[in-house]
Amino acid sequence: MELAQRLATIALRVAQEASEIAAAGWRQRPQATKKAPVDLVTEYDLSTERFIRARLGELAPDVSVMAEEEGGSVGAGPTFYCDPIDGTTNFVHGHPFWAVSIGVIDAGVPIAGAVVAPALHTTWMGWQGGGARRNGAPCQVSLTESVGEALVATGFPPDRSREPDNNFASFTRVKQAARAVRRCGSAAIDCCLVADGTYDAYWERRLHVWDVAAGSAIALAAGGRLTALDGGRPSLERGHIILSNGRVHDQLIPLVCGPA
Repeated sequence: MELAQRLATIALRVAQEASEIAAAGWRQRPQATKKAPVDLVTEYDLSTERFIRARLGELAPDVSVMAEEEGGSVGAGPTFYCDPIDGTTNFVHGHPFWAVSIGVIDAGVPIAGAVVAPALHTTWMGWQGGGARRNGAPCQVSLTESVGEALVATGFPPDRSREPDNNFASFTRVKQAARAVRRCGSAAIDCCLVADGTYDAYWERRLHVWDVAAGSAIALAAGGRLTALDGGRPSLERGHIILSNGRVHDQLIPLVCGPA
């Protein structure tokens, strides 16, 4: 088994196991504390992340781990990037769009990942050169050719006090041009819905690497395209990305970026 496939398989196994810990708190109105005014964390984020870290240490001790809540280290080779509950605000309020996300990045490139959404009864996984799967069945990006016929997703950062980082102007431009725009509150799920052809594209600003490491790897494995907002080389560390089926990508760039 090649490295990317092995790590994707491990990521799926651990995400599925970890999702049982997180799911115990869903619809229970868990107590949340604030990392920032609108950025929440719960005991389930912490316990799920600690489980993930321990299991990855058992199954892939040679691979470094970086996670949202308690950090970690980035190795010289592949690194796991983990979000124990992507969509914590949704989770706290009982909304079903949240997921356990475990991705692998090597030399800046997302090469493998798994996303498990327990409340949606849906899992996604994929790896470089191996394609993508939704609930075990192969999936791929959509064939939509025009933004005017596209269903597009986005999100907004916790700090929405300033333009363009708050994404408001971009949202308005895309909303006027696309068939529809959705904002569901989980970057990991948004990326996976591009991978399986539900969404034709997704863009967002000010993301963290662990938000999209897994989902972008799965979408790339499904035939998607990932760039910076201006169409250049993507930097997941910077967190400004467009992910699409490739066909609507160049049409979306000027809408997201605005007038030159």
